[in-house]
Amino acid sequence: MAERHLLVLDLDETLIFASPAELDRPADFTAAYHHVYRRPFLTEFLAGVAGLYEVAVWTSAAPAYAQAVCAAIFDAASPPAFIWDRRRCTIRRNADTDSIVETKPLTKLARLGYDLKRIVALDDSPEKYEQNYGNLVRVVPFEGAATDDELQHALAYLTELAALPNIRSVEKRGWQQRFRRCNDAAPSAAVL
Repeated sequence: MAERHLLVLDLDETLIFASPAELDRPADFTAAYHHVYRRPFLTEFLAGVAGLYEVAVWTSAAPAYAQAVCAAIFDAASPPAFIWDRRRCTIRRNADTDSIVETKPLTKLARLGYDLKRIVALDDSPEKYEQNYGNLVRVVPFEGAATDDELQHALAYLTELAALPNIRSVEKRGWQQRFRRCNDAAPSAAVL
């Protein structure tokens, strides 16, 4: 079997939601004085992608927070291949918004031997992948809603992407609308 693609996961608003105050229900756990809520279907999502991809985490959060969250959400038998935090991000100024963005340039992974054609990034912040849009699967930001189902759809989509030799060759912007519409119409149809 060929080597698996690398799936780079973000934490905040992608896999979890953290807040200094509790929401309308108790938090799943706490980390760095924050109440943390797992995105619905997170356990199933992580189990599913672990069988398809080499899974890693890259967050713009602080190191201790990133480690604590990963320890709480990943199965000890299937930890991420690596956990990168804000120290691995590159600070850039966004001229359009006149703001600072902690970007995640995948060329840093390429320097470690990963092939850019075989890297998928799942993140809610597209500005962090301004140099690697071809690798990004953007999810709707998770803000704690118990009815969220984004990870169910993302798992189905990532299952299809895992079979592709070149992740960058597929247009992924708007995947939710295309994927849901086609799968509702024809459940067996592959939509990329």
